[in-house]
Amino acid sequence: MRIVITGGFGFLGRQVTDVLLARRTLCGAPVDRLVLLDRYVPASAPVADDPLVDVVRGELSERLDDVFSEPVDVVVHLASAVSAECESDFDLGMTANLDTTRALLDAARAQSAAGGPTPRVVFSSSVAVYGSDPAAPLPPVVDEWTLPTPQSSYGTQKRVCEQLIAEYTRRGFIDGRVARLMTVVVRPGAPNAAASGFLSGIIREPLSGLPATCPVDPALRVALASPRRTVEGILRITEAGRDDGPGSLEGRLPVNLPALTVTVADMLDALRRVAGDAVADLVTVAPDPAIEAIVGSWPASFDTTRATALGLRPDDTFESVVRAYVQDHPDAVTGTVGTSGP
Repeated sequence: MRIVITGGFGFLGRQVTDVLLARRTLCGAPVDRLVLLDRYVPASAPVADDPLVDVVRGELSERLDDVFSEPVDVVVHLASAVSAECESDFDLGMTANLDTTRALLDAARAQSAAGGPTPRVVFSSSVAVYGSDPAAPLPPVVDEWTLPTPQSSYGTQKRVCEQLIAEYTRRGFIDGRVARLMTVVVRPGAPNAAASGFLSGIIREPLSGLPATCPVDPALRVALASPRRTVEGILRITEAGRDDGPGSLEGRLPVNLPALTVTVADMLDALRRVAGDAVADLVTVAPDPAIEAIVGSWPASFDTTRATALGLRPDDTFESVVRAYVQDHPDAVTGTVGTSGP
């Protein structure tokens, strides 16, 4: 089985890669090649030394011929421009999110049309496809049948890609699957340009001894998932069968991954319990209307019956999410912060 991960050296790409290299199998078959496609490849990338790994560096749209020079069985499409940068640069978002995704789908279609395998394409969408509209306000609890009315360029681009994947699947060009990701927290490393990036920053930076700014009202409710749960969801949707039996993936609807719903105040309280007052007090609340408008348009409560049927579940508590981050990234934590507890 030859698997391609776009954005292979991004945060989620690295996480998915690590799991696949540990397992060496996907969909019950051995992984023969794992192709990591990314515009940026770090100078030191230990995974590149694994005999299963091929690295393709460059823009997605420019390297598709190389990627599809050999049959591709599975594509996990994670490459994306993020929310705030799409809002500030419309053309960037349309090119990076919409145009490149269509190019990828056409390359997959060409493979199947030429008699090759029909690729299984797994797309990482987002909760940002939802938003309240005066003519169609969001219900208190959102599910996959709720009308998506995105309130950001990023959400709109993700929604258009969802529809393209559904259409290419209907026509038999690909076997498309869409996982709608919740906001992933806590992300390690440097901050990115996502509007939701502060949700990781208000935990990550204080744990490393740095100040952080919370740009929203702490009463804001948000839907979160840890990196572990997110990767679990992506891979489960990748492996789900199409036979309509228990645990299968029915139809072409996206799957909303399980969400842990908390307020930002709950998050800060969990940080205080795990790391103490001195760490939690490094967070300052300073509202930013632009960020609050984007993140506040996303729903916070989800009916994830379809994800539950696939065997997926949300994180237990936000405190457990913080402790898992401390456990997984001890070098990013200043001082002694315990990982014991719920």
